[in-house]
Amino acid sequence: MTPQTLDRAAIARRIPHSGTMCLLDRLESWSAEAIHCTTATHTAPDNPLRTASGLLAPNAIEYAAQAMALHGGVLAVEGSVPSAGFLASARNVRMAVERLDDIAGLLHVRARRLSGDARQVLYEFDLTDSEGRAVAEGRAVVVLNTPLAMEAPQ
Repeated sequence: MTPQTLDRAAIARRIPHSGTMCLLDRLESWSAEAIHCTTATHTAPDNPLRTASGLLAPNAIEYAAQAMALHGGVLAVEGSVPSAGFLASARNVRMAVERLDDIAGLLHVRARRLSGDARQVLYEFDLTDSEGRAVAEGRAVVVLNTPLAMEAPQ
């Protein structure tokens, strides 16, 4: 993987999320096929996905989706606008925890592109804690360049 790292501000410039909704703190590495990010936003009291019950595990899918969006952003030609996209489906998702906010330390978010074209991309993803223990995993389809994706709110 490429050793180039990005901080939170640089990540926010490459994905359609900003402020507290930008959930990734750091891009650790990436290649044409995969991306690895880390974050501690799962412990933030102002995390916008947190409910009265805490930050529940299904929100891991949003962390993975942001890593996928960032992957598209770093793969885009310098100066171009990355393809607009939306998460069309998440399949075979398995959660190893009930809540993300109970996880101490960094959360590692990885996504690997399995296949795709100009219209859609299939990724597999996994999240682990700082000790390498499984948090969540699954597959996701991202649909690109559709009128719905291009009109999606930021």
